[in-house]
Amino acid sequence: MITCWLLLFGDMFLLMSLHVKLKIKFNVKPRLFIILHAFLFLSPAFRAMGADFVCAVLFTIGLLLSAVECNCNGHPGERGPPGRDGLAGMKGQKGEPAVWVDGPVDPSMLLRLRGDKGNSGPQGPIGPKGYRGDVGAAGMAGQPGQPGPVGISLNSGQSASNQRTHSAFSVKRNTTRYPPFNQKITYQEAIVNINNNFVINTGIFTCTTPGFYYFTFHSVAKVSMCLGLVKEGEPEKIVFCDENTRNSEQVLSGGVVLELTAGQKVWLESYKDQQQSLQIAKDADARDVREKLIVFNGFLIFSNS
Repeated sequence: MITCWLLLFGDMFLLMSLHVKLKIKFNVKPRLFIILHAFLFLSPAFRAMGADFVCAVLFTIGLLLSAVECNCNGHPGERGPPGRDGLAGMKGQKGEPAVWVDGPVDPSMLLRLRGDKGNSGPQGPIGPKGYRGDVGAAGMAGQPGQPGPVGISLNSGQSASNQRTHSAFSVKRNTTRYPPFNQKITYQEAIVNINNNFVINTGIFTCTTPGFYYFTFHSVAKVSMCLGLVKEGEPEKIVFCDENTRNSEQVLSGGVVLELTAGQKVWLESYKDQQQSLQIAKDADARDVREKLIVFNGFLIFSNS
């Protein structure tokens, strides 16, 4: 009797151990399991069979094996990290060129084949300024303009020619003698002398056409020189001076615009600078016999008659 109870408790302990340690699931409920064991071990038939302890253990193991369902699978593991990308595939072969169908083509078909127009991109930065291009060919001549208004006659209805309204001269003095102080300068050659308004022997220009004139002169010498433009009736002279201390050729130039009336005279004369303290040097310049050149010019700008 004691042996049977030991077998009963041993089977129950084995079942609990298998359930806790190995997570084995049993299909037989414990209460039913105990009743079966008690009926088996306490039945007179079992004792009458004279089974010993070993037979009881073998029989008990057989019952356990029939009552046990092993569920040995564990819980699902955690998801692993994603794998690396695979290698790029090989480049495909070039496709066949499109074949243009001869004959008329339906425009709607072309529109269906053509993709939609994309949005305009942003404007790019302004590029550097390019090189200047070649000058283009000359354009065609334009139409002639309208005739201008009738001009005003300068002769005020007189029959004199336009030659009488022009006046210009250019004379030259190329003597080596220094021009005398405070005297009119005379000349040896007349380069231009329209209407003979200038007399080279006297060095005087006489106005025949009233208006505005421009007078200018140039001199080249190796000594100091002062030249003045004189207008008849004007007390002051327009004087230009050059102090030559290097004993080399220097150029003296001067010019002025004057308004003249008919018959008024203009000339050029040598002038002795009163501010020069070294009068001896001035006298030495006056005795100089080296080459000197003086050119006197004048012309009418416009007449006011």
